[in-house]
Amino acid sequence: MLEGLPPNNAAHVVRLSCDEATARVVSDVIIESFDPADAAVAAFEEAPSTRDWKGGPWLVEAYFGARPDEAALRALVAGAAGEDAAAALSFGRVEARDWVASSLEGLKPVRAGRFVVHGAHSRGEVRGNEIGVEVEAALAFGTGHHGTTRGCLTLLDRIARRRRPRAILDVGTGTGVLAIAAAKLWRRRVECCDIDPVAVSTAAANARDNGVGQWVEPVESVGLAHPALRRAGPYELVFANILARPLRALAPQIAEASVFGADLVLSGLLARDVPGVLAAYRAQGVVLQSRLDLDGWASLLLQKRR
Repeated sequence: MLEGLPPNNAAHVVRLSCDEATARVVSDVIIESFDPADAAVAAFEEAPSTRDWKGGPWLVEAYFGARPDEAALRALVAGAAGEDAAAALSFGRVEARDWVASSLEGLKPVRAGRFVVHGAHSRGEVRGNEIGVEVEAALAFGTGHHGTTRGCLTLLDRIARRRRPRAILDVGTGTGVLAIAAAKLWRRRVECCDIDPVAVSTAAANARDNGVGQWVEPVESVGLAHPALRRAGPYELVFANILARPLRALAPQIAEASVFGADLVLSGLLARDVPGVLAAYRAQGVVLQSRLDLDGWASLLLQKRR
């Protein structure tokens, strides 16, 4: 749920009907620009009966606990998706009790390799040969709908086809999707952490709801400083789906906590961020194995060589 809703028990909503590419760009820029405690974003294909916009059948809905600055938000969207998209934004209000349901409406399960990330409303769509990860879909970046999460899950599926790592770490776990997916896949403990206590609580609840609470017990930690993370290492597989600056800063810690030959899956990167991140890890003896680009976001698979 959103924190800090106004006293009249209403939230603010910003909507944009557009083509798919614009929807993904706009939802990504809003996700990256606002605190997840204050804003939630969903981008999804509209039902056929609502397709009354010539440019495409997608809808972006951004929910805010406090009234957003209209001029600033239009400027943000204009910089990312153009003036036409900024001008097409509509601003309104929605009852607080309805905003989560509204953001879930039309949001479909996302498949990445053998993994399916879905909400409770789509539980029945997971096939017998798939691994379902169920999370509430109010925050698109934490549900697999964001390109970074899908990229990491796809790389996890590729890794699983050639090895079975024993010690696994998820840095900046967020909603816990990656840790839960790995725990379900290998039926073993996955260490995970986040700097945000709300994220730690959310990830723990999601792990329990997915039946892997005994293997996924997130801790609050700045980097890898928590004693539990140090005791459980060194690691054969590390996820870090965060942002470029903390990824660069954490390069020495992550490399030190990894065994030789370890796989590192890094994401949260725009194309312009990749060279700087690769340079930081190359200095630690970690080299690029492959790169996956989805919706303008890069996910990297690296390996510790020395």
